Parts: sequence; C-alpha cells; structure tokens
Amino acid sequence: MNYELKVMKKIIIYLFTLVVLLGAGSCNNDNLSSESLFVDPAEPRTAFDKWLLNNYTYPYNIDFKYKMVDNESDMSYQLAPADVNKSLALAKLIKYLWLEAYDECVGVDFLRTYVPRVIHLIGSGAYNANNTVRLGTAEGGMKITLYDVNGLDVDNLTISDLNDRYLRTMHHEFGHILHQTKNYSADFQLITKTGYIGEDWSLYSDQTALKEGFISAYSRKAPDEDFVELIAHYIITPRSAWNSQLEQAGVAGKAFIEQKLDVVRNYLKTAWRIDIEVLYNIVQERSSNFKRLDLKNL
Repeated sequence: MNYELKVMKKIIIYLFTLVVLLGAGSCNNDNLSSESLFVDPAEPRTAFDKWLLNNYTYPYNIDFKYKMVDNESDMSYQLAPADVNKSLALAKLIKYLWLEAYDECVGVDFLRTYVPRVIHLIGSGAYNANNTVRLGTAEGGMKITLYDVNGLDVDNLTISDLNDRYLRTMHHEFGHILHQTKNYSADFQLITKTGYIGEDWSLYSDQTALKEGFISAYSRKAPDEDFVELIAHYIITPRSAWNSQLEQAGVAGKAFIEQKLDVVRNYLKTAWRIDIEVLYNIVQERSSNFKRLDLKNL
C-alpha cells in the first residue's frame, strides 16, 4: 500500500512539473494573436438599423426587429422573414400613426414606461387550423409581433388597409398591455356575459356580432378580447362609419356596445389619464395625412 502511494506521489509531482514547464513556455510565446476568441457575431449596422436606433431605441427603448429571429418567433407556424423595404415603410407608419399619436395625447414618458420593449416583424401571416389568420400578438407587455408584413403594398396604401392589417392590431395589442398592467372593472364582462363563446367566434360574422352587442366577431372570444377590440375599433374608425355600425347593430346591440364603451372610456381616463376622444381626434388627423410620409427613403 505504501509503495502504491509513493508511486502516485511521483506521478502527481511529474505531471505538475510538466504543466508548469508548458505554461512557462507558452508565456514566452511572442506570436500570440491579439484578437479575442470571443468575437461579436453581430452584423454591421445598416442605415436602416441606425434609423431604428434614433427613432425607436433611443426615444422609446424599443428593439425593433425586422430580421426574423427564431427564438422570438412562434415556430409552430410556417413563417417567412419580412422584406426590408416593407419593414422600413411599416416602421415609419407605426411611428407616425401609433407612437406619435400617443405622444401627442399623453406624452412620451407614458410610452417609455409602458410600451412593449420589442416590436418583431414577420413577413408572412400566421395561419390557424380554423382558417383564420393571426395578424399580431402581445406577450406579457414586453413584445408585439406583427405578421404579414410582406403583404404591405407600399405604392397603393389606403388608411383602411393599414388599419385592417396593422394599426388596429397595434391598438388592440397595446390595449392588452394596459389592462394586464391595471385591470378594468368586472362590470364590463357582465354587459354581454352570455355572448362569449371562445374559439367558436370564427363561426360567426361581424354583422351577427354587432346585433349581439360586440364590435367584431373576434370580440366574442373572451371579455379581454372584447375590451381591447372596442378600444382599437373606436380609435381607428371614422365617426360616420362608427355610427353606421351602431345602426346595423340594432337597438339592443347598440345599447350594449355603448354601455361597454362607457366602461372603456372611464377606465382609460381614470387608470391612464387617456381621453379616448382626444386620442381618436389625433389618430384621425394623422390618418388623413399619412401619405405625406416618404416610405421608401430614410
């Protein structure tokens, strides 16, 4: 046993000496590279990347991602990356029609505090098994994802198309962020409490929904969706079109929608100091002037 211990000690001393000698030799090597092995793989910033820094990151602390990132994407869908030129156009439109509208209404500090930290663009739509398409998602108040960016026709834009594809989604998802931070009154869901039908909402039309007291078919999915759909639709819909929808809803449907809108109006005012009528006027004014934007050049 003592013999084995002596052998082991000699082996250990030998190995230690060898390591020290090798280390000393390597320290004297004058040909070592001065470059770190840990290289930052980030690509050089393009002119558009720099524009995003100056218009999204610095003023709002938003990371605007237009290059599709796997770990930011819902890979249960077959998705395609966004076209860079259409991403530029949409970045300018969102800034003018959404971010700056809230700035004008409640100030930039509000957005710096509550705006999602990531806006992620996906080129294709996210198609569901029930033949519906997902246009946007919000995740815990931290990220908004917009889909179907490649469907943006930059040369033939109308405010109606922009609202249907993107702006209503932005207002809708931001509404989720607001109520997830400060919840609305439980009285809201009692107004049409028997009308919520979960995933079966896709079986009904918007016209049917109006008569049941919902501003859209999707509003029937759940109270939270109903709440933010009402915010989004009211803000982007011209007054004449809004009144037309209420007429289509009939006496009962119109009464339900107006009751719910009163809850929404009071919630935004008391919880966030947002006057929905002021925000509506700002959005409508900007909507009438968006074609002044240069959507193709920085």
